[in-house]
Amino acid sequence: MPLNWLAHGLLTLPRTGKRLLVLCVDVILCALTVWLAFYLRLGEWLWPLGNPSSSQMLGMRPHYAALASIALALPIFIHQGFYRAIFRYSGVAAVRAICLAMVFYAVPFSALILFIELPGVPRTIGIIQPLMLFVAVALSRLLARYWLGGLYMKQSALDALPKILIYGTGDAGRQLATALAHNIEMRVAGFLDDDVSLHGHTLNRLPVYGPEDLPDLVARLKIKAVLLAMPNIERARRNAILARMAAAHVAVRSLPALTSLAQGRVSIADLHELDIDDLLGRTPVAPDPQLLNRNVAGKVVLVTGAGGSIGSELCRQILALGPAALLLLEQSEFALYRIHHALVEHYGAAIRIVPLLGSVRDMARLSEILRAFSPQTIYHAAAYKHVPLVEENPEEGLKNNVFGTLACARAAEAHGVADFVFISTDKAVRPTNVMGASKRLAEMALQALAARPEKGGVCFSMVRFGNVLGSSGSVVPRFRQQIRSGGPITLTHPDVTRYFMTILEAAQLVIQAGAMASKGQGGDLFVLDMGEPVKILRLAERMVALSGLTVQDAAHPDGDIRIDVIGLRPGEKLYEELLIGDNPEATAHPRIMKAREGFLPWPELEIHLARLQAALDANDRPRIRQLLAITGIREQEAAAD
Repeated sequence: MPLNWLAHGLLTLPRTGKRLLVLCVDVILCALTVWLAFYLRLGEWLWPLGNPSSSQMLGMRPHYAALASIALALPIFIHQGFYRAIFRYSGVAAVRAICLAMVFYAVPFSALILFIELPGVPRTIGIIQPLMLFVAVALSRLLARYWLGGLYMKQSALDALPKILIYGTGDAGRQLATALAHNIEMRVAGFLDDDVSLHGHTLNRLPVYGPEDLPDLVARLKIKAVLLAMPNIERARRNAILARMAAAHVAVRSLPALTSLAQGRVSIADLHELDIDDLLGRTPVAPDPQLLNRNVAGKVVLVTGAGGSIGSELCRQILALGPAALLLLEQSEFALYRIHHALVEHYGAAIRIVPLLGSVRDMARLSEILRAFSPQTIYHAAAYKHVPLVEENPEEGLKNNVFGTLACARAAEAHGVADFVFISTDKAVRPTNVMGASKRLAEMALQALAARPEKGGVCFSMVRFGNVLGSSGSVVPRFRQQIRSGGPITLTHPDVTRYFMTILEAAQLVIQAGAMASKGQGGDLFVLDMGEPVKILRLAERMVALSGLTVQDAAHPDGDIRIDVIGLRPGEKLYEELLIGDNPEATAHPRIMKAREGFLPWPELEIHLARLQAALDANDRPRIRQLLAITGIREQEAAAD
């Protein structure tokens, strides 16, 4: 420990101090080797170790030789660059340089002693001392290499690591600092905390700073990221902290799992980017356990589109509620494999999970599945949902979203399914694109089926909500990838706004809304409270700031990430709506409303759907567009024009 302390002290010296130190060492070595050479020549120690003990020691002048050695060696060593190179890098190459320097030193020193004959200095000193000085200087460099070199490299590696700060000095913050103490990917430079009484003090030998010091710390210490270690703070305070972090242009990461912290297994990969709900700034409402369990617990549940973003999260939430069995229907083999593997790996064999390949448009396959497994609840999440793709392929979009939904509903009626919950979208409200129109038409079909006097025992319900953060095609993963790539971020319009919700919250609300449907009646259209709409431009700017970067614009031409406006895509709206009318009805859940929206009676709608099917079979796009007017798509297009 004392040696390590001394080594750290040497390594922290300024460059000039290190050079002077090495020079002093060489002066000592010159004098020391002269005295040793006298001892080897005479067999006795000279002053200053004691008085001469024999007549042969009288008249000896070792200090003459020592002064001559210093006077000759130092200029030669300086000329050879001994003090330009840091001695901890000394190795074989340095020994070669020492050999050359010692040749330049030995010739004049030996000549001085052997031929000029300094008084009181035996001539053999001119031969012995240069050899000893060579050995001493070489050993000193090698010792420095092996004593300080490894320590220096380790210290240099630590200094080169990204420096981070931990926000929060509570248990989580201290645990995180301990887990990262010997991390080879990052270095903790200190803590941030709101408690003024802690500022200026140290915790775990790390300084504690105030949040107001962050901009200075970022510039002075080159802080790369701040780790939030305050898992239980309120949403309002968390949002305020994030706003402060964004202003400092430093990347923000969230706390890894507490189990990883406890085991000391934390790497950069474990330090997550901010959760999507952190970007959203929305406070989720705790779910109602009774509503969650009503249509799921102990029942056989079928999820269509199980491999999609919403479908896969629905599966996870359903399994957590303990169904009798979960049926996964998916037409994509890879998506089905992925979600089935993930669910089995997490839940094991505790619950029966059945992967089923098939299309919702295949009535025979649907009937086969329902007859074999007799599900009591169906969550219909299968859909083509990407607006530009459906706009380019309207026939497939309508066949899947409208007639696929109708096929599922008919199969559910034929095989005694109790509850059928349809996942809709805010794009179904006064649609300007085929995808939205297909969803609205599917809503109308289910409403009409539920309103028939001769309806079966199925309780049809629909849940309408806006964009899901982090889903496939969502702007958030796309923006993140663009930021990682150095930009630019592509934005369709600077004024475009959207409603957003996390996948977790959306799935839980879908399950709860389906449980609130009127049993024996059905046809309920539920609308989720999405909060305030989010301007996509502001979301992009927030993501850039919380990545520790700056937006490049007219005011900041040297910014890191450029935002390019590429124009609205075909059928895309600037603003989305959740209701066609203005008369939503409150429910028992604060985030779920019930809409009252008109629809065509089933006999009339059935004729319309038959005409649409004929137009699809004939691939008659003008006729298809004409028939979609029933959803209000044309009125909205005219208003947009």
